[in-house]
Amino acid sequence: MRTLLPHATWLLPIALLLLPAPARAQSKPRCVFLCAPEFQIEPTWTLENLRGAPRIEVDGQIERESRETIFEMVFALDVPTSIPRLGMTFEAAFSPFRDDNDVSLEMELNIQLFDTNQTKGWVSSHVDIVDQFSPAERPGATRSYTHKLDFEWDTAFQVFSRLPDGHWLRNVEAEVSLDYLATGLPKAGDVIGGELFVDRASPWSLSFLMVIPLAPLEP
Repeated sequence: MRTLLPHATWLLPIALLLLPAPARAQSKPRCVFLCAPEFQIEPTWTLENLRGAPRIEVDGQIERESRETIFEMVFALDVPTSIPRLGMTFEAAFSPFRDDNDVSLEMELNIQLFDTNQTKGWVSSHVDIVDQFSPAERPGATRSYTHKLDFEWDTAFQVFSRLPDGHWLRNVEAEVSLDYLATGLPKAGDVIGGELFVDRASPWSLSFLMVIPLAPLEP
């Protein structure tokens, strides 16, 4: 992923998240729309070209791209809302062990399918509509970074839910994410870095990650 300064448009929602929510007379705070955020770190392993790997022509030779596993570190601000089943997430991610390790940014709208209250504390799942701001991957792009539309289906497993109440590991989740990048990828006939795409780049990927809450840490 690629290094950058985020657009000013990202600063407003982040500033709003830092505003304190009004409190009720009871012990739990009440939020008007955006509720108290949670900061998380998510080590992520992503399998790219999950389905429909494209053919690439290089020096007159045609070969099919192989599946590739990429490790990323993701820093996420998870923001519940007062609307049932609706949340937001702001993410920054980079690949620490790759040469092309620039940062990418995402703003996600999370729609809850079911939560742990419906699965005896074990599983939750949601779909995300994602505005991804990452390096341009189309020829003729006038900017180094472009917005892309992304769809995700995330399923989280509470692997430590049997631990005693109060243990910090109860907050840690193992998650699987199926990803479809709808826009911004090379199309058939595009030449990127001297490689001719015979087919459209694969939009499908599968990620495995650990979600580790850092603040607030509430068992």
